[in-house]
Amino acid sequence: MVLSKEEIIKILDGTPNIKHKVILMLMYSAGLRVGEVIKLRSEDIDTNRKLIRIRRAKDRNTLLSDVVLQSLREYRKKEKPKRWLFPIWNREKHITARKVQ
Repeated sequence: MVLSKEEIIKILDGTPNIKHKVILMLMYSAGLRVGEVIKLRSEDIDTNRKLIRIRRAKDRNTLLSDVVLQSLREYRKKEKPKRWLFPIWNREKHITARKVQ
């Protein structure tokens, strides 16, 4: 199933939590899988080159859109993530795939 632009906007506008919104935006705009987005580290985001580094058996880069970058900056300003871009409550580990699902 392919969602229309209007449906995507409704989903994102209906997501009040900035962390959840940025996760959805990254997954949709950059084509990230759940397992990839949960393991993003702060240093994986290259804001100057607008790239996201995906660490897998074969590392790859994907594009970071201006809209997502703006939301990501807002999220970082509010949450101040350290090692993991999307940490759990104690900040030592990343959010789980189940939580994103």
